[in-house]
Amino acid sequence: MTTGTAWAVGVRLVWGVAVGVLLLVAGALGGRPDVALLGVPPLLAGLWAALSRPRGEVWADVAPLPSGAGTLRAAVRLVAPPGTEAVRLRARRVGHRDVEALVAVPLTRSVPVRATSVRTGPQELARVDVQGLGLGGDLTAPVSSTGRATVTVLPRAGTLAALPLPLRLRGLTGQHGSRRPGDGGDLRDVHPWQPGDSLRRVDWRATARRSPRGEELYTRRTFALAEAHVTLVVDSRDDVGPDPATWSGARPVRPDDATSLDVARSAAATVAQAYLGAGDRVGLEDLGVRRRTLRAGGGRRQLDRVLHGLAVLRPQGDPAPRVRAPQLPSGTLVWVFSTFLDEEGARAAAHWRRSGHRVVAMDVLPAVRRRHLDTRTRLALRLVLLERADRLADLVAAGVEVMAWTDDDASARLQLLARRSHRRPGVGVGR
Repeated sequence: MTTGTAWAVGVRLVWGVAVGVLLLVAGALGGRPDVALLGVPPLLAGLWAALSRPRGEVWADVAPLPSGAGTLRAAVRLVAPPGTEAVRLRARRVGHRDVEALVAVPLTRSVPVRATSVRTGPQELARVDVQGLGLGGDLTAPVSSTGRATVTVLPRAGTLAALPLPLRLRGLTGQHGSRRPGDGGDLRDVHPWQPGDSLRRVDWRATARRSPRGEELYTRRTFALAEAHVTLVVDSRDDVGPDPATWSGARPVRPDDATSLDVARSAAATVAQAYLGAGDRVGLEDLGVRRRTLRAGGGRRQLDRVLHGLAVLRPQGDPAPRVRAPQLPSGTLVWVFSTFLDEEGARAAAHWRRSGHRVVAMDVLPAVRRRHLDTRTRLALRLVLLERADRLADLVAAGVEVMAWTDDDASARLQLLARRSHRRPGVGVGR
């Protein structure tokens, strides 16, 4: 961004030069050298300011810095031509008051800028107005603004004590006990030794008890460890705030209000971090697009992919209705994060449950504010919420486990769901 090369002369400098010339002329015409000498300093100051006028452009740019949920950081880089004493700077951001500062710029300087935000995903960082000041502030450059600087804020992942498991575990690695025979899990039985069994598994106590003469060896057999396959399904078609008057899109959501998509990103990030930390595989799907978002994977790099995939989710116009829900691998635990204000998310969740998957429907609608609503809006909201309640009740009847992320007992509900799949090793978690 540039401000041009036309530096304006201040009124104070013009009056100083005019007074100097007037005193010099009056002293010369009146034969008063003392009066003429009084006009020399302001005249010389004006000439010096004019000769030392900066020749060049004031350049400014906003560079985003690594930001986390809740705090946005950036650096305003300033480059001023020789002769610039300072730069007047004003940072502007929607929902925040303007911040002004007078910055001394010895040719180049970087000024940090920080802002708070409850939002996640792509958003405008700040716009900066700059104006260069010359000698004594009597020379000023034109005011100009930087372009739009955007930053992608990743959702913050919380911690969870326990999470439910799918109805069927997969793979030959992991930290969950399955019902298949293998290595690493809980005790399955004690069995006579067979060719191929490792001598390390010989149970000498059972052998001495069952075969005192040592004619037969007995080995300990265990269940195999397995991993869970989890798919996070986020309904990005709705991005509504707590104020129902903004749901139509005619009015913008307040910058200090977290939307349903912000809640969904945070909830999905927390669930993903918990499963990936346990060695499971996690994938990501978006009901608002037709393409596959992110295939299932494990490890720290997969968590980074999931967080970035969640951050870039956003409503993309009015998507066409799906003929069928996305196909998922068998034995997948499906988490659906949606407001359930329409049938799309509920229809997909019910389809996956009928297909044999364990489905957890996470309601991410923020707490609704009703105090300022008029009678007509209250009636419309009541009808919408009644339809939504019926939709959630149908999901419960179909076998989908429904809970709200914004409830105070969300963590306790998750622990209850986890205990249902951890009552006994291998029971309720598949083969």
